[in-house]
Amino acid sequence: MIDPRDKPLSRQGGLYAALWRLHFFAGLIVAPVLLLMAATGGLYLFKAEIDGLLYGRLTRAPAPEVRLPPSAWVAAAEAATGGEARRLTLPAEGQAAAVLVRLPDGGERLLHLAPADARLIGESPPGGALGWIKRLHSLETFGPWANLLAEIAAGWAILLVVTGAVLWWPRPGQPAIALRGSPARRPFWRDLHALIGVFAGAVILFLAVTGMPWSAVWGQQVRAITNQAGWGRPEAPPAAGGWRPAPAAEAETHAHGAMPWALQGEALAARTSATTEFADAVDAVAAATSQRMAPPFDLTLSRDPELAWTASRAGGGRVEDMRTLYLSADGGVLADIGYGAFGPAAQAIEWGVAVHQGAQYGWLNKLVMLAGCLSIWGLAISGLIMWWKRRPARRLGAPPRPPSLRAYATAGLVVLPIALLYPLVGATLAGALMIDALVQRLPRNTHRAQGAQA
Repeated sequence: MIDPRDKPLSRQGGLYAALWRLHFFAGLIVAPVLLLMAATGGLYLFKAEIDGLLYGRLTRAPAPEVRLPPSAWVAAAEAATGGEARRLTLPAEGQAAAVLVRLPDGGERLLHLAPADARLIGESPPGGALGWIKRLHSLETFGPWANLLAEIAAGWAILLVVTGAVLWWPRPGQPAIALRGSPARRPFWRDLHALIGVFAGAVILFLAVTGMPWSAVWGQQVRAITNQAGWGRPEAPPAAGGWRPAPAAEAETHAHGAMPWALQGEALAARTSATTEFADAVDAVAAATSQRMAPPFDLTLSRDPELAWTASRAGGGRVEDMRTLYLSADGGVLADIGYGAFGPAAQAIEWGVAVHQGAQYGWLNKLVMLAGCLSIWGLAISGLIMWWKRRPARRLGAPPRPPSLRAYATAGLVVLPIALLYPLVGATLAGALMIDALVQRLPRNTHRAQGAQA
């Protein structure tokens, strides 16, 4: 970014000073979270490749001439663990079947079995080798409250990009892009910081915006609003009994399986009074799905006779290939939902999620998203060096406050659209501006005392 201290004072407007101060403190506050999310997100882009290297032998099995019915694989997995099967992955030719089992103690195990005889080949982590990386990326590791922090950090990343673009915007007679001086001097790092931001800002902005659908507040509210407006998932078909919230266990299985974002946490009422034995239902639903959808696909195992079974193919692929079937326990197809069936908002979000995960456009997609993750680290490091080279002794070295409180109001108008779109960001931004404005009203000698203590 461009440093107002390197400009004549006559060209430093109050708005510019307020945005510079906001940019500085935003980076200072959320940088640790953004760095964690960038590192874990960059690794997770290559989940399929890493899982293939570590667990490839578990996912392969000879293609038999005759194989056991899917219910036999489920029964074998439950017998081996003493738990309850929640999800079955029906394999393609040459692949092993996989059963996700919930244990009595609440843990989960993913078992890989040979389709021919239900022999246990081995186990792998339910989320793959990088399941813990995914939990770190969403801050789920630190508890439910931490997802709010992830949403705030992503929103403030948007603020950083917007305020950084305003601060960088070339003035008459100044080059838009330059790299002046040597690494020993601060202008070099200021120019490098701006250079990275110019070329990577759009990617970072895209990552922050498309990561929001997973957030606890904004993501759930947007899903509900778009569904109510008819812009999300399609209406329930007449053959079914309508949409309803999925049971907690099933909703969790959706989140970790191949279920599209727009359908996660949703269940379709089966509208049937017929009772079918669980094993028979597994085989009937698997057979009906295989006639419409080529494996591999995930089958969510329903234990509620009033709810439809789901078969889905979405995770790790292009949006055009995603597809979800809802079936009754006897194998009757209640709904067949592909990408084209979603409303415009859900289509845009699903596309953004696929690109965010590097799944939509092959290796080029992965490399561009990886560049965005690396750029976040480059911006943080160059910003830290900039600060280090300009910091006063024994003080924080924050940018000076604007000359009047009116500048804060003007700065608030600049970022108002972001604050309105993302309420948690708006709330934390308002709090930060109010605190800074109140501190500015303190007597000047108090300011100096505080600076000396810093």
